[in-house]
Amino acid sequence: MKAQAAPAAVDDASLRLAHSMFQADAASMALGIEVVDIGHGHAATTMTVTGTMVNGHGITHGGYVFLLADTTFALACNSHGRPAVAARADIRYVQPTRVGDVLAATAVERTRFGRNGIYDVSVTDSAGNLVAEFRGDSRVVGATPASDAS
Repeated sequence: MKAQAAPAAVDDASLRLAHSMFQADAASMALGIEVVDIGHGHAATTMTVTGTMVNGHGITHGGYVFLLADTTFALACNSHGRPAVAARADIRYVQPTRVGDVLAATAVERTRFGRNGIYDVSVTDSAGNLVAEFRGDSRVVGATPASDAS
């Protein structure tokens, strides 16, 4: 499956950063992650589990589930036009998936304060069953207005 960037028309300048970041993300592209939706403070992606993504138990390696959630988190926290990176992230695995499953990740911004943000990402399988819950804390990097210092 070939990865594709978010919808071609990016009318909102603040979303351009997230779009260009994703298009340059070699890891996400190599895994076939596709952007389904992106807006201010939210994003949705999908990824099909391939034979190279399973562990010795025949289930999806947790690192790939984490990577899908982390990519979706990155899209959401970069949707405000200012570069942001993960300051912390954790995940809770709920149930396993297998080769051929299509995983969907949806990120939602919980809050932003100063240069920080908190985002939750739910990962589900093709049937809509919860696979994992991810929480990420973001931090805006680079030059920021003095009013943002925290």
